[in-house]
Amino acid sequence: MYLSRAHIRDYRSVRDSGEIDIDQERTLLVGVNEAGKTALLKALQQINAPKGADGFSPLRDYPRANYTEVQRGDRDPSDVLVAEATFVLTDVEKKIVLEESPESTGVTEIVIKRYLDNTLRWNFGGAELWRTFGDIEKDLTRLRAYLVKREGSAEVLAGLDALTAGRKPHIALRGEFARKFLAWLETALPLIDEDDEREENRHDRIKVALELDACVTEAGARIRARLPLFVYYSTYFTVRPSINLASLAAREASGDIDPDYDFGNLCLLQLLGLTAKELSELASGEPQPQHYGGGAASDDFLNAVKAYQAKLDDRQYRLNSASVDLTRSIREVWGDDNVQLRLVCDGQYLKVVVVDDIGVEVELDQRSEGFRWLVSFFVVFKAQAQGELKNAILLLDEPGLSLHALKQQEFRKTVARLAEKNQVIYTTHSPFMVGTDELDLVRIVEMTSREAGTKVHTRLVVDDPRSIYPLQAALGYELAQSLFGQSRNLVCEGLTDMMYVEALNTAFTDVGKGLKASISLVPASSASKVIYYVTLLTSQNLKVAALLDSDQAGDNAAKQDELVQLLGSRKILRTKDYCDPGASRPEIEDLLRETLVHVAKDDLGWDVTATAAAQPARPIIEIFKKEISGFSKYKLVRAFIRWLAANEISDLSGAEQAGVTKLLADINKALV
Repeated sequence: MYLSRAHIRDYRSVRDSGEIDIDQERTLLVGVNEAGKTALLKALQQINAPKGADGFSPLRDYPRANYTEVQRGDRDPSDVLVAEATFVLTDVEKKIVLEESPESTGVTEIVIKRYLDNTLRWNFGGAELWRTFGDIEKDLTRLRAYLVKREGSAEVLAGLDALTAGRKPHIALRGEFARKFLAWLETALPLIDEDDEREENRHDRIKVALELDACVTEAGARIRARLPLFVYYSTYFTVRPSINLASLAAREASGDIDPDYDFGNLCLLQLLGLTAKELSELASGEPQPQHYGGGAASDDFLNAVKAYQAKLDDRQYRLNSASVDLTRSIREVWGDDNVQLRLVCDGQYLKVVVVDDIGVEVELDQRSEGFRWLVSFFVVFKAQAQGELKNAILLLDEPGLSLHALKQQEFRKTVARLAEKNQVIYTTHSPFMVGTDELDLVRIVEMTSREAGTKVHTRLVVDDPRSIYPLQAALGYELAQSLFGQSRNLVCEGLTDMMYVEALNTAFTDVGKGLKASISLVPASSASKVIYYVTLLTSQNLKVAALLDSDQAGDNAAKQDELVQLLGSRKILRTKDYCDPGASRPEIEDLLRETLVHVAKDDLGWDVTATAAAQPARPIIEIFKKEISGFSKYKLVRAFIRWLAANEISDLSGAEQAGVTKLLADINKALV
């Protein structure tokens, strides 16, 4: 079976979560801090928590602002439904239901409900769980009329009348009432003529109706035995690098266990199948000759030594097996086949050590927080799921927060692998734990006010925009990755620069003078930001060049030592090298100065012809800004692109054609 829907009510910050659709493999609960993501997982765990997990506590778990309702007795914990989960049955499970209850042909799901007093109730969805007195009332009336005519039926009829007296049609045929009715039906059977098929069938129909409750109950018991275990993991459950066995055993004996501090350590011991007390006693339990009559040569002493050695061997084998299992899991996720984990008993201490690729052993706390998190994660999960994650639903609370962003992305792959055999539900507010191909798996968790409480939205429609920030960031990161899609990249100062180069390249390529290879044009939004884009791109071992205007901002950017070191002077292209030598501080528009003046006049009605002719050294953009109210570089470049599409390259001036041809040739040389 698999979990298909969940619903949480009246639990801490949750008043009514709304129905939560659960994916068959992975479900992501995304929301800001304090939205109630942890509360959802903790409540859901109680559907079928591991042995030893704390149950609901009205004082601790009922919404605190309304706790007086419970104190006054206005709400009985046994009537407060907290967690509801709907599971879809497999074909095997449907067959089990029919084996126990042949009448239950429409059963496709089981609904589990956990109440605040920790009681569990269930049903088979909309399927019938029992029949009512009204369902058999007509058959009983006719059977009674038949029995009246049979000799010796007086006592049987009296029993029937006693059972049915005052019974309303809605009364359920279940429990003690159904059992008494079945017993009466057995007393009536001998009075029915075995050759009377109609009355035999009537008797059988009544019996089936009376037995439905017991049959369904047995079917439900068998199906509930197959419920998946809900295994919860939080970052707080950390395995300590060194565990004092005697101290832990003493805290266990006195009941002074700290659930957060000791939980990871207890899981590690559970994974070994040994208690802290057993390991502690083994550390100090070596037989001493003076305690045996006959000393070291006595049979009793030798047998004791042999038994002690067997215990040590058993401990060592368990430690080794657990070490190998954990090492295999860590290597798969961490991406380092040389890392090795070892569990070592040293006197009263159980240590977790890591062996590096040259054989050096260090304690776990000397490795990164992310590595420790992974070790603790696998220890807790394997322990709670009895070594294997079979038939378990994994509830991960903010997994991988201490992992580097790239490791978080790798951990998503681990979650996907876990989800091949187990359903996984995890909470996060990290964009690196949400893939852009997983948006259909996202459920948004938000709490706009304490009065409304935690709500879960299956669709990405929310009241608080902050709730979807991780999704926006994930999409932004995915978009940023497109920067690294080409091996050759030209970084331009801005979007309009990129648009001019792209339009000119398209036109000149048609006549064999364009860029020779596929080159990605990257707009940096300003000259000062060119260095950042160049740094990012070169760090990926990509070929990069930069095109800078020859104004003051471009000059400042071109003089940056970091940019020169990354690219070298040959790959820093300046617009002054392709414009009229007499131009002062030319920008890319000055490369097309003559044509832009005509395009602006004819297409946009911006006439700067006279000023441009009178001031040939002045940057053309400076003239447009001064002369034209509401001037826009974007309108100008779009007008030029339209003009270029409608005209030939030969319609550019000779100087413009030469300048563009030289620019494209230099870009080719820089990015060979």
